Amino acid sequence: MKLLVLEDDLGLRSALRRGFRRAGHTVDDAGTLGDARWHVAESTYDVLVLDVMVPDGDGFGFCRELREAGNPTPVLFLTARDAVDDRVRGLDVGADDYLVKPFAFEELLARVRALARRGPTPRPIRHVVGALEVDPAAGRATLAGRPLDLTARQFALLALFASRADQVLTRSQILDQLWDWAFDGDPRIVDVYVNALRRSLGDGPGAPRLETIRGAGYALRPAASGRPPAR
Repeated sequence: MKLLVLEDDLGLRSALRRGFRRAGHTVDDAGTLGDARWHVAESTYDVLVLDVMVPDGDGFGFCRELREAGNPTPVLFLTARDAVDDRVRGLDVGADDYLVKPFAFEELLARVRALARRGPTPRPIRHVVGALEVDPAAGRATLAGRPLDLTARQFALLALFASRADQVLTRSQILDQLWDWAFDGDPRIVDVYVNALRRSLGDGPGAPRLETIRGAGYALRPAASGRPPAR
């Protein structure tokens, strides 16, 4: 398979290039976003291995550019960041996998092979609920055409609700989807994020409502015509 590696650390970039080539793969490498953009414009790759932080930008932005341009090539992020918000952001912009540094090359190679077998990931479907539109690939949500200013986790939660509009989601389901598997904090953190989303959505015409289902969870409902959304 043919790979592109974007990594600004020369030593690591060289080691990755040698390792992939020893495994029988064709590798192009870049140390800047500018070089990576040139390679993608000139060639077709089976998998892109992207560092998050590079001198002229970040891998998140590059991945978003690719997805907005309709490029479905599988993307794996290499990152020294292990915070959940960064992982969520990577997935929001269209990444397929991530690996936290330091890592074993054998694991990276296995993940790259798995992505290549899976092939290009179809662009996620845009979700429309009343006047709300959520585009997971672009990491963008609009309400009646107005962009919503959301944090990465707020966006991920809204996208989850929008993808399952009219379905009741429990706190446990939400925590399983959006928080680290080892999360051991107060599950009521979900309530905090739901309330923040309610404030962002407001109660304007066409705005969906985040409904509390007592004893069960929450559901995103399209706004009922002719009356203000219930809470």
